[in-house]
Parts: sequence; C-alpha cells; structure tokens
Amino acid sequence: MDLVIFEQNKPLVLEALGNGEFDYVESASEVFETEFFRFIKAKKILNKLAETYPTPRKKQEVPLWFYVASNLSMRLHGVHSFNAFPMIVRSGGLLNLLGPKGARKIVHPDNGDVTIACEGFNQKNHYDREAPCDQDFLRKLAKDTEAAALMNWLSSDVAEIFKSQGAFDKEGIFIGDASYLFVPDNPNYEGSVKLLFDESDHPVSKEAYKKMTDERKTRCQWRRCYKMVSLLHTNRSMDFFFFISLQVLPGNAHESPVLYEQVRQFVETVGKGVMKRLILDRGFLDGKSISTCKKDYGIDVLIPVRRNMDIYEDAMALFKLPDVAWVCSQEPAVETQNPPRPRPKAIVTREKKRQETIERLKQQEPLPEETIVKREEAAIGEFRSWSSCTVPLSVVANRETYADGHQKTWLLIDTKEVKDPSEVSKEYHLRTTIEERHRQLKCFIDLTKFTSRAFSMVVNQVVFIMLSYNLLQFYLLRRGRKELNNKTLHHIRQQLLPSDNHIIVYFKNYYGLFTPIEYTYIIASLEDKPRKKIVDKCRRLRREMKEVMTNPRPHL
Repeated sequence: MDLVIFEQNKPLVLEALGNGEFDYVESASEVFETEFFRFIKAKKILNKLAETYPTPRKKQEVPLWFYVASNLSMRLHGVHSFNAFPMIVRSGGLLNLLGPKGARKIVHPDNGDVTIACEGFNQKNHYDREAPCDQDFLRKLAKDTEAAALMNWLSSDVAEIFKSQGAFDKEGIFIGDASYLFVPDNPNYEGSVKLLFDESDHPVSKEAYKKMTDERKTRCQWRRCYKMVSLLHTNRSMDFFFFISLQVLPGNAHESPVLYEQVRQFVETVGKGVMKRLILDRGFLDGKSISTCKKDYGIDVLIPVRRNMDIYEDAMALFKLPDVAWVCSQEPAVETQNPPRPRPKAIVTREKKRQETIERLKQQEPLPEETIVKREEAAIGEFRSWSSCTVPLSVVANRETYADGHQKTWLLIDTKEVKDPSEVSKEYHLRTTIEERHRQLKCFIDLTKFTSRAFSMVVNQVVFIMLSYNLLQFYLLRRGRKELNNKTLHHIRQQLLPSDNHIIVYFKNYYGLFTPIEYTYIIASLEDKPRKKIVDKCRRLRREMKEVMTNPRPHL
C-alpha cells in the first residue's frame, strides 16, 4: 500500500457530484489531524523524516513514513502507550490520510461493531486487517532504535528539514535550558538517578542541606529523575516555539558542556548565520565556550553573572559611580484587541464597573515590600576581567526598586556591544518562554508519563512529543493561526476541531469537505440522470464493502 496524497478541491468535487461522479464517500470527525498530516506530506516533511530516520531494521516490512506518522498521531492525541494505537488509528485523522483504498470503515460481520478494513503493507496476515500495522511493530521499532541516534536525528536531520522549509526566523534567537524529568522511584528506569530536591524542585547539595534550617530540611525529598537539555528557537513576538535540539541525560549530569555541544552540532548542520543570539541562564557560564560561540560561530551570548565572579565585583564598583547613565524602563503596554463584533451594552457597562472596583481595591491596599515600583538599566562595555573569556563583554545592570524603598541589582553579560540596556533586559526575559514550554509539555501532554522503563523508549517518547509539538507549531504558523501557538494542545484541538462531522467526497486525487446538511442538499437537488449515476455507484460500493472483510480475526 502506497501513500496517496489527495488535494483539497471542493469546487472540482462539487462539479463532479453535479455530474453524478465520485469515487468514495466517508464521514470524518478528525479533520484537524487529517489536514495536519496532509500539510506535512504535501511539504515533503513526512518523506524527509522517514528517509533520515535512524532505523535499526535492514528490511522494511512497513514503510518508515507510516511509523513516523503513527508515532506523531499518538503524541497529538496525548497517548503514549503503543497498546492504544488501534484505538487512535480508528478514531483519529490518520485514517483519512490513507484514502479510501488504504482504509475503510465497515461493519464487523461477527459482532456488528464499526471497524476498519485495511489493505496493509504486506501479505503476511492470515486474517483480514483491522489496522494498517500491528502495534507491536511500532513498539519494537521504537525500542530497538538507539537512543543516542534518535536524539542526534532530531538535532541534525530534523533541524536541516526545518531550515529547508524556511522555519527559522532571521533574527536567530535561541534559548538554552535544562529541566528535570521526574519518574517513579524505580531503579529499573535505565540511566535515572536519585537526587535531593527542595520544595521548588531545585537540587540540593550536601553543603546546602547542612546549612538549611530543620523546617526546610523536612520539605526536601529524594526523587528519581533524568535531565533534559534543550535548545528552543523563537522570535521577539513569540509567534512560534521550535525545540531544535535535545539531550536526555542522567539527572546528575552537568548540562553546560552538553548544551554547547548541541550548539556546535546545530551550526555544523545548518551553517553559520542561522543562530545569531543565544540566551542562557547562569548554569551555562563557561568563558571558553562563550568565547567559541562568539569567535567561531558568530553567536552573541546573553547570560546572567554569578555574585562570586570577579567580573561581578568589578562591574558593581563601576555602576556605583555617579556618571553612569541609568535608563528607566517602562512596562510594555498591554495590547488591547477589539472584539470581532460589538458587545452588548449591558456587558460593556458591567465590565466597566468591575474594572473600577478592581482599581479602587488596589489603591486601598498598601503596596507589599516585594512589589517593584521602578526598573532601571545601565550598561558598561569592554570588560575583560573574566580570564577564561577571551572576548570583550558588555555588562548590563538591572536595578529594581521596591515599594518599601530597598533595591536589588542583578547583572547580565553580553558578547555584543550594548546600545540600549533596556532592550537587552527585555530580550533576556524571553528566556522564561522555554520554562513555560516545559511546563505545558509536562502538565498537558504528559511528557514524563513514561510507559516503559527502557531508556530507548523514554527518549522515543520525549523526542516524538517535541517533534509533534514543533510540526504543529509550524503548521499553525503557516495556516495563519499563530495566536494558537501559545496555547496548550488541548485548547488548540478545541479551536480547530469541527463542531460536527464532515462528509469527505473523493474524486480522482481530489477531495471536498461538506457538512451533512450541505451534502444532503446537494444530492437532493440533483437532476434525475446524475442522481441515478450516484445510486448505481453506491450499490457497487455496498457490494464491494461486503466483500472487504470475509475472514476477520475472532474477538475472544
């Protein structure tokens, strides 16, 4: 069975129906998923993913494009156990991608349930197929794929595919971060380790634990975990979020050398000039690697400074001088969006009163001591007091004044010359976007709900969740629905799924989507000659459908 792509052409299909011509008709409820797969197939993304996939198999019983598509379909549904694949393929939009010849919904001759009859990819089945392939094929291929090769595939081959699609923004902003993936306390999770964490899920060293109060010690707990180091690509307006590289490591591994190796691999894969800006947190402070990024790759790095560094003391002494120019930054104005249609007068009046009440209550309450009332920035360039960093650095000071009068100052270092320190501070706050992506993936797509303790399966789940997330972001961006890219997968599905079923009518290599009412009206409005042709065609299809499944597998 080969994959045949059907192009949406409703006017052509409508004209064919008017002449009494069509090839097949079926209902569809997962139009969103079907359109997603047709998009990545039409863009040749699915084929390229299959061509570059690091398969351990020498012989392909089932084509790799179907394995990749099935894995993506499961992640889009938030399902990670391969045992659920038969349910996903029956109810999801992947079935519509196969077309009428690849898979058809029929009534099971034994129990009367609605099932599917599939042509399949080989002739080895003794019974009629009710799925394009067995779920064990997917599970075994996923488990046998080497974890390191799969992560390298995402970081190199997939990155090259995204570049060929023009997915990378010209500003070249990338964000690096590390996050812990917690698993149940089972030593059979290959490569996992147990670490001590505080109440905020931050690891606690032995020295830090000794300095804690007894009360804080009681809130610490040992947890088994992995560490995920990832590179995220976005733009200033945060229209998209692409995870272009990741590595899953034992929880006690240091993330800094891993991330800079990911940067090197990315630059070697897609070339210089794609990654122009790298925003990191202080866990990635490494003077030699930062110098390499600037000198060899042309990447400007923005990263905070630790208080125990010499450059921090030198910079703070200079920022205390009276001739330093501080810039007062303004909070970004909240963009107001006008509703698509005027609101009822009663709702407008009620909302106005509510806002007035909120503002009055804010004025009555005393400002808490942790409320920031003023933000200022200043920059000084040409710092060379960090011995391991061989490129000149600009230091940006961020001074925050609180309601009770006290101030806090924290520093950023930048490998490029800073003209406007307030813009650098705004740019650094983009780093929180990767933390929000991690939160969404963990809370709403079950990133850490692993169904196997094998390390290859853990990595497979993480990689394909990230890949499906990236492709969905790219699909929404190209569809002009970039406002959905900040939403959770559940919210996106609610927005894109149709409110009722659709009728898909196939004609040659084209298809059209019709609502049931629309389709019924079209058929009822036909003249006698085309209506008779449709009746005859339906009779032939009914006879064919009865002959599709004659030897089903018995359901015990």
